[in-house]
Amino acid sequence: MRRWVLHVDMDAFYASVEQLTRPTVRGRPVLVGGAGPRGTVAGASYESREYGVRSAMPMAEARRRCPVAVVLPPRFRVYQAVSGRVLGVVRDSSEVVEQVSIDEAFLEPDELAGAETAAVERFATRLRERIRDEVGVSASIGAGSGKQLAKIASGLAKPDGMLVVPPDEELELLSGLPVRKLWGIGPVTEGKLHRIGVHSIGELAALHPNDVTSLLGQAHGTELHRLAHNIDDRPVAERAEAKQVSAETTFDVDITDAAKLLAEVVGVAEGAHRRLVSSGRAARTVTVKVRDSDFTTISRAETFSSATSDLASLTAAARRLVSVAIPPGTPVRLVGVSYSGLATSEQEPLFGNPVDPPRAEEPAEPAERPVEQQPPRHWRAGDDVEHPEFGHGWVQGAGHGRVTVRFETAATGRGTARTFTLDDPLLTPADPLDSLGW
Repeated sequence: MRRWVLHVDMDAFYASVEQLTRPTVRGRPVLVGGAGPRGTVAGASYESREYGVRSAMPMAEARRRCPVAVVLPPRFRVYQAVSGRVLGVVRDSSEVVEQVSIDEAFLEPDELAGAETAAVERFATRLRERIRDEVGVSASIGAGSGKQLAKIASGLAKPDGMLVVPPDEELELLSGLPVRKLWGIGPVTEGKLHRIGVHSIGELAALHPNDVTSLLGQAHGTELHRLAHNIDDRPVAERAEAKQVSAETTFDVDITDAAKLLAEVVGVAEGAHRRLVSSGRAARTVTVKVRDSDFTTISRAETFSSATSDLASLTAAARRLVSVAIPPGTPVRLVGVSYSGLATSEQEPLFGNPVDPPRAEEPAEPAERPVEQQPPRHWRAGDDVEHPEFGHGWVQGAGHGRVTVRFETAATGRGTARTFTLDDPLLTPADPLDSLGW
């Protein structure tokens, strides 16, 4: 009986949630991530991608490419809440669901076993409509005979689209795609295949299996060759929650230069960070693994006082660790970075660290009415705030002793902007989840 696997992938998820909860920025370029000098893009709306912006790009470069973009800090609790509601709709539609990350999942509905292509298209259309109507965000859906084909199809359907691949068109679709589209092929494997003239999935499928395994290894090569022939019987099944996320790379030539090694560590740390952000979690512990030319493996770890998803902090820790893990000049053949101690939220000061007021000299006579000194309040763009008269809002900008707030949620539609003094006592921090209007 013909098997149908579907892949649901939320469109520009973080940015889409920001556009949902902050109606003023709908249809505008939005960048989610750190706004500091070492900040990176965690999410980019499709409007900003037209300027060449992408996730994991340094925020400074993204802002140069798209100067009109609205830059907002990540709000992972809100993304988790929206993800949970989307997954609830998906689970209501299928008995078998495998959540891959915060914004994507596979499903294999029993009702579609042996179904015709048109029936699968109707199912996917209904599911996309339910997600949009019940949650308010858009999803792209791909469907095929296995997980790989379903994931490729959802990618081709983006943004906000659907692609169900008929059985007699699967191999034709696969063969013409770049080999990088194949599940499990990263930049290193892609480079090896390009060096022997293999650029498409069809060209990989045409190779003799022994040639593939001699180039890529027995297990990896065999699996990739099977996938290139569209042989994919991997089950859709619930995953246990990962206790860590990691990335590593093996160098073609051992590295001895310290500066080059640090640059490679930064790249690996960024790769692990993308997986961390995709899972919607933060990490307390950074671990660096280094393997030298004698195959000796050394690991060093550093633990923060609280979980964070800040790339600059995580990368800085990885750089420190690799510097103490191995003496300068040692040939290094592999480096890896992992993040553990994972949490679904992170603790960070909402207004930064207030400066303590200067200590005054002891007065000659006690004041009749001592007044408690309050530290100045600092608002940053994107902060969620509450006002007893105007309700929930978010900070659009602050400076020169004033703060401008747009009062709106996903439920209210576009709201009104009002300006206050920075120390207005009626303006208080709010729970970001209230921006959903649920």
